[in-house]
Amino acid sequence: MPQRRTVTGRSQEPRRRLAEELRLLRVQRGESLRQLGKALGWDSSLFGKMEKGQTIGGPEVAEALDQHYGTPGLLLALWELAAADHTQFKERYRRYMYLEREAVNLWHYGVSTLHGLLQTPGYARELLSAGGLSGDALTRQVDARTGRCEVLHADNAPQFRTILSETVLRTPLADANEWRSQLEHLVAMGERPNITVQVVRYSVGLHALSNTDTMFLRLPGGRTATWVETGYSGELVEESASVERLQHAYDAVRDLALSPADSRKFIVQMLEEVPCEPST
Repeated sequence: MPQRRTVTGRSQEPRRRLAEELRLLRVQRGESLRQLGKALGWDSSLFGKMEKGQTIGGPEVAEALDQHYGTPGLLLALWELAAADHTQFKERYRRYMYLEREAVNLWHYGVSTLHGLLQTPGYARELLSAGGLSGDALTRQVDARTGRCEVLHADNAPQFRTILSETVLRTPLADANEWRSQLEHLVAMGERPNITVQVVRYSVGLHALSNTDTMFLRLPGGRTATWVETGYSGELVEESASVERLQHAYDAVRDLALSPADSRKFIVQMLEEVPCEPST
């Protein structure tokens, strides 16, 4: 039996270590990938990619695997090392990420881009590339963002509402085929019972969140925290009075938005306007 290396920040290649540990545990259990997927409620292909080091999945997946294998905290610790490797997730996002996977309700407003939980790999790659990432670091960030999307597909997935400025839908990707895929994905996600998508048209004018991306996280017990973000920094707001003020602003914006049904029609209309380009 292979000897386990110590789980520390000095472990060589944390991503590979996580992959090796996942395969070792599954083989010791005598399970196939299909059996593992059926037991935990995720597609078996996700676990196959994790064991090959192609993705690290999300923290909620690592926690579920810890519980399944009876290794409390081990796989989550390895996941955090892999996520932190090469600044994949900056320190200031860590508490937010923890709260995100604990939340029972998520409410989002997007000024100019889709939230990471709704992004396709193609969208995430172009957005992160525009921010200056490239090479292996870009690939790791895209994989990490894609892995986080699993939170919306779990059996106990939170209710998620996203309100999008029309700007989000008027800012296409350079690759028309990737943009089409992203809009199709957004329509499909909006049809899931735990996801609501709404659009705020240009015609409503200025409002309280015109330049502020926000994510509200309602936690078990009723407490709510808010993540407020610009393109270059983010802040976690947990003080109740400040959260309440932001909640009032969000409620006002929701009142200005198209209904979910009309929002879907608007997105489909945008999809029909995407030029068809031959695949290369």
